Amino acid sequence: MTETDSETVKAPKRIFFYVQHLLGIGHLVRASRIAAALHAAGMEVTLVTGGNSIEGFPGPNVRHVQLPAVLSSSTGFSGLIDADGRRVDERFEARRAALLSEAFQAAAPDAVLIEAFPFGRRQMRFELLPLLEAIRQASPRPLLYSSVRDILQENRKPGRDRETADLVTNYFDGVLIHGDPQFVRLEDTFPLAGDIAGKVHYTGLVAPQTPVPSPDRFDVVVSAGGGAVGAALVEAALDARDILSDDRSWCLIAGPNMPAEAFDRLSARADKNVALVRFRTDFPSLLMNAELSISQAGYNTVCDLLLATCGCVLVPFASGGETEQTMRAEKLASLGFAEVVGEQQLSGETLAAAIGRVRQRPARPQISILMDGAETTAALIGQQLDARAAASGS
Repeated sequence: MTETDSETVKAPKRIFFYVQHLLGIGHLVRASRIAAALHAAGMEVTLVTGGNSIEGFPGPNVRHVQLPAVLSSSTGFSGLIDADGRRVDERFEARRAALLSEAFQAAAPDAVLIEAFPFGRRQMRFELLPLLEAIRQASPRPLLYSSVRDILQENRKPGRDRETADLVTNYFDGVLIHGDPQFVRLEDTFPLAGDIAGKVHYTGLVAPQTPVPSPDRFDVVVSAGGGAVGAALVEAALDARDILSDDRSWCLIAGPNMPAEAFDRLSARADKNVALVRFRTDFPSLLMNAELSISQAGYNTVCDLLLATCGCVLVPFASGGETEQTMRAEKLASLGFAEVVGEQQLSGETLAAAIGRVRQRPARPQISILMDGAETTAALIGQQLDARAAASGS
């Protein structure tokens, strides 16, 4: 083997990872954790993001390409706006599609991960369908994976599932379900799972490492996700605290996307035992000290809760017909893990009652769920790239 051949063999695998977050930041957090694991496994990662910029993500050692940001114009994800609040038009879409194509060509990847699509993010078809064609026509063609959370949105329009299954069949080499099949399976929320069963891989939840407890101690931690629709949760938490005359220390994390007017209004209610903040990068560490967590039931928040021991009240996000968080919360409640307050029933009174029920119950059970999804994802992609290289003799 010549020196040049040796260098070729040792060249790191190149990964191109696309993620579009529209309302919260859960998709970006999960993708960033996977990107970090891919890098730790010796791969070069280009993470392409299409939402608003969030400090601290995607993290170090990952090449980051930021497309012109688009956001959801409503909680139902029915329309797209740019960072200035203008509705996205065809010219904007064409520019984004061109920039995404340029990033793909520059990365020359061995494998591509697309977060959510085609199971979600249909709004981005204007740039993702051209990307699928570019991948198909590339020589050598990179492996293509859909990177999907454990529970999909239900109540899709007629024909949507068939279109999704056909796209997976025609374009994708694998579907990475970032969950534990003992907790929930793809067929629970995707009726045509059997049509693509040969391409499905369960990785376990993409959870962080067990965090070190924060030096800051709060007895109750309230988190509102990305914050775009979290004002009602934070306000109900403050009302519940008043109803219960709870003088414990509370930390309320409003989220980076909470409107300024709502944040200022809620700040005026904070007293010496209440800290209201926009964001805490050490949220998982805060949970390690807490007696109680009050939160939505998003994927990443639940991962953090599974690593902690605090009592839990879950208020699943359900606006715009969303079903994913409600299903996750109800499954956890059935296992004795949490109390649940429906979004439509949320008030200071209902939240205070749920807090009271948590106080009366015994210690929260620990649930056995696979949690090493980022590392498993990196290992699986590495193995499949190695197998393809061996089969081609390269």
